[in-house]
Amino acid sequence: MEVLYEDNHIIAVNKTCSEIVQGDKTGDTPLSEMVKAYIKEAYHKPGDVFIGVPHRLDRPTSGVVLFARTSKALARLNAMFQSHEQIRKTYWAIVQGQPKEAAGRLENYLVRNEKMNKSFVAKSNDKDAKLAVLTYKTLAKGDHYTLLEVNLETGRHHQIRCQLAAIGCPVKGDLKYGAKRSNPDGGICLHAREIAFEHPVSHEPIVITAPTPNDTIWNSLMHDA
Repeated sequence: MEVLYEDNHIIAVNKTCSEIVQGDKTGDTPLSEMVKAYIKEAYHKPGDVFIGVPHRLDRPTSGVVLFARTSKALARLNAMFQSHEQIRKTYWAIVQGQPKEAAGRLENYLVRNEKMNKSFVAKSNDKDAKLAVLTYKTLAKGDHYTLLEVNLETGRHHQIRCQLAAIGCPVKGDLKYGAKRSNPDGGICLHAREIAFEHPVSHEPIVITAPTPNDTIWNSLMHDA
């Protein structure tokens, strides 16, 4: 587990595509429990360790995940994440092909199918349709793949994966949204690159950046970025 930032109130780690943030039906040890164990050992904490989860990443996604170490920090972070204005999240995605425009703004209405755990582009008047907005820009191009920087204006289910697939550029490895083949590690090339926010207690500006996965495709496109 790679710790990116820590103080008395918050801790951020760089999640791999194989890790889950919170427990699920798989029974795999979640990242939240790994962080608890780390804090207990590092600071010789007796008894239970408090860890709050103000946001999550999909299992196949990598990158920065922020946890709260105090209830005060958790309450404030929850409010900040819900507003979508007080926290800036930047993602990097390696996609098949390349968008028609090197940079742009995507607006779609999305509907979530709970049983399929998948979102679909819909019409504005469709039942349960919610507006999804993101902006993107091209950072590097390869022969078959493109590295994009993506910033969210809304926080919808599988928003980046669904919206990029809708313009013909599914995230590499994302079979659910139309990628041609899976990645060897079972993940997808979507990485929560950076999170910027006001510290929930000290109110200092915080920017946390997560190194990209150390593999051939990421390293190749990072070299050109």
